[in-house]
Amino acid sequence: MRSIDAGYLVLAAILFSIGAFGLLVRRNPLVMLMCVELMLNAVNLTFVAFGMMLGDLAGQVTVLFVLVVAAAEVVVGLGIVVAMARRRPGATADDIRVLRG
Repeated sequence: MRSIDAGYLVLAAILFSIGAFGLLVRRNPLVMLMCVELMLNAVNLTFVAFGMMLGDLAGQVTVLFVLVVAAAEVVVGLGIVVAMARRRPGATADDIRVLRG
């Protein structure tokens, strides 16, 4: 493994750890979505690094699919956050039950 690929993998591990820590610690739904996005981007960086190391385009193709899923996740997640914020300003992730009809 080349040293430049190892640097990308270390950076991806650090980004993923920051995202996981933020997801476990923070209760704000918007911050939690940002942490999930950070984790997905860390995985994308890993796919690209392995694709570069193997000389294959499969990593870049997988990143494209992950970005599409991440965009759909953001749309659904932000819709839930907006619906929750309209019902109760200052709501946390524990207050998701207020969306029940």
